[in-house]
Amino acid sequence: MKVLEKDNIVCDAPNSQIREERNLELLKYLILGVLFGVIFVKAEIISWYRIQEMFRFQSFHMYGVIGSAVVTGIISIQVIKRFGIKTIKGEKIFIPNKEFRKGQIIGGFIFGLGWAITGACPGPLFAQIGSGYSVVLVTLISALAGTWVYGKLAPKLPN
Repeated sequence: MKVLEKDNIVCDAPNSQIREERNLELLKYLILGVLFGVIFVKAEIISWYRIQEMFRFQSFHMYGVIGSAVVTGIISIQVIKRFGIKTIKGEKIFIPNKEFRKGQIIGGFIFGLGWAITGACPGPLFAQIGSGYSVVLVTLISALAGTWVYGKLAPKLPN
């Protein structure tokens, strides 16, 4: 567990970026997010029906999308580690080892249950809202409330 000196915040995965980005430098993330959202919509990843098909084992579509993302992630991490790839700004990328905690199983179950019930997980939430599915605002507010509750209860929960 790491501690960020700036605000004395405990964080498992701190951003080790040296220089803080401001104003127009952040625009690239907005553009990338919009493009990512368009891809989500076009690939039907935000479709409630596609998500329900996945949880009912009726279609391979979402498993293919998730599986290809996992494989791409594994390959990317291995390439970064093996070749010592740096960021665009030349900063070293440090990927700390993760430790297993039994709470991850419980949290994963709760996450999956919420995903199955609502047809949305945190990534596609914003693309769904941007596509006009305003009812998803309830899911967004619930996710934020759940995160807040977890933050308050985390010290009392088992690891």
